Amino acid sequence: MRVVLSNSSGVPLYQQIKEQIGAAVLSGELAEGAALPSVRALARDLRISIITTNRAYTELAAEGFIGTVPGKGAYVLPLDTAFVREQLLRQVEDGLQAALDAAGRAGLGRDELVGILDGLIRAAHETA
Repeated sequence: MRVVLSNSSGVPLYQQIKEQIGAAVLSGELAEGAALPSVRALARDLRISIITTNRAYTELAAEGFIGTVPGKGAYVLPLDTAFVREQLLRQVEDGLQAALDAAGRAGLGRDELVGILDGLIRAAHETA
């Protein structure tokens, strides 16, 4: 797993870390039981403060992505399928909202949007 941060994105660094690790867990890139770098090691590698990495890990733990054992580190927890589905639905909703915002700026109407979505669904089924 590789975490890449952007100081110019407008998204807080801890949030970027949290989102990237969470996405890696949801995608299966980080499997159940996988060890994560220590807070100190990740902070050192990313050249950021320990407070920032600690906040990301704390939020990931609060959301059920990771567990921490003092003196032993952080690891990926088994995922609750309902939780995973909820997280994926949130990602879909966020993506659709971004698409609707862009469509509004482009002046696209409902029929055009439905046509685009139908085409994307057909293409996805052809490659599956």
